[in-house]
Amino acid sequence: MRVVAIGGGTGLSSLLRGIKHLVPDTIKDLSAIVTVADNGGSSGRLREEMQIPAPGDIRNCIVALAEDEDILTQVFQYRFSNGNGLKGHSFGNLFLSVLTKITGDFLDAVEITSNILKIKGEIIPSTDRLVDIVAQFSDGAVIKGETQITEYGKQLKGKIVRIWMEPSDVEAPEKAIEKIKDADFIILGPGSLYTSIIPNLLVYDIKEAILNSRAYKIYICNIMTQYGETDGFSASHHIKAIHETVGEEFIDAAIINTTIPPHELMEKYMKENSHPVTVDVPDLLKMGITVYARDLIEAGDYVRHNPEKLTAVLLEVMEKARV
Repeated sequence: MRVVAIGGGTGLSSLLRGIKHLVPDTIKDLSAIVTVADNGGSSGRLREEMQIPAPGDIRNCIVALAEDEDILTQVFQYRFSNGNGLKGHSFGNLFLSVLTKITGDFLDAVEITSNILKIKGEIIPSTDRLVDIVAQFSDGAVIKGETQITEYGKQLKGKIVRIWMEPSDVEAPEKAIEKIKDADFIILGPGSLYTSIIPNLLVYDIKEAILNSRAYKIYICNIMTQYGETDGFSASHHIKAIHETVGEEFIDAAIINTTIPPHELMEKYMKENSHPVTVDVPDLLKMGITVYARDLIEAGDYVRHNPEKLTAVLLEVMEKARV
C-alpha cells in the first residue's frame, strides 16, 4: 500500500518513527509532506537570515525515518548550547541550510540529507517557497507568523476565525502531488492544528490533490488542547476546522486517545492551560466519520502519542478500510 502522512512538528515525527517499521513489507511507499511555515527558534532565524524555507520540521521527520537512529542521527539532532551565533541552532538545520545554498535548491538539499541518513520513505516540503501563515481572530486582529499567532492566542483576546497563507499562490512540489494522487491512505496529524496541519492544506495544489484523491483519509487527533489555538476544542471541533479550511468534508476516519494522562502530568499541563481533548464520539458519528478510540499515550515527561500503539491502530484502520 502507498501511504502519505501530512503535518509537521513533533507529532508527525512521532507517527513516522512508528510506521517506518512497516516499510517495505506492509507499506510499499511511505511519504511525508511537511510544513515549512515555522518562523520560530533555530528554523526562524535561518529562514530570516538565509532566505530559505524553515528546515526544523523537515529535519525532525528525516531523523524519524532514518533506518537506524545511530550516532549520525544524533549528530543531526544536536543543538548547540553555546557559541556566538550558534547557540540554539541544531546541526541538522545548519546542514540543510548549507546544502540549500550549495545546491541552490531546498528540495535537492532535503533529498541529499535523506539519502545520507538512509531514510525509509520520502520527505517532501509542502512548498519550497518562503511562506507565512496569517490568522484573523474573533476580535478583529490579523496576526502574521506561526509563532506570533500562537503568542497572540495566549492573550485570549479572541479565537482564530480564519487562516490563510502569504503569498497565496505558492505551488507544491510536483512529487508531493503525485504521491497524494497515487496514495491508498492519507494521514493528517497528529500535530498543532493551526500551525502544523492546516498550513499544508493552505497550499492550493495540496488541498485540491487531497480532495480529488481516492485515498482513505485518516485524522489523528491531538491528545491535549493547545493554549491559544484550540482551547475548549473537542475532537469534532478539530475536524470541523480542517473541513472549513478546505471548504469540503473529506475525512473518513478519526483516531482519538481515550486515556487520561497521569495526575502529575495533568497538573503540569493544566498550569499551561492545556486540557485533554474531549472525545465526542456521537458528534463524530453524525459527521459520518468512523471513530477509533484507543489508549494511545506514551509514558514520559510529556503527553505524547506512543508510536507503537499508534501504528497498531493504523494497521487496524487500514485493514478494515481495505475490506
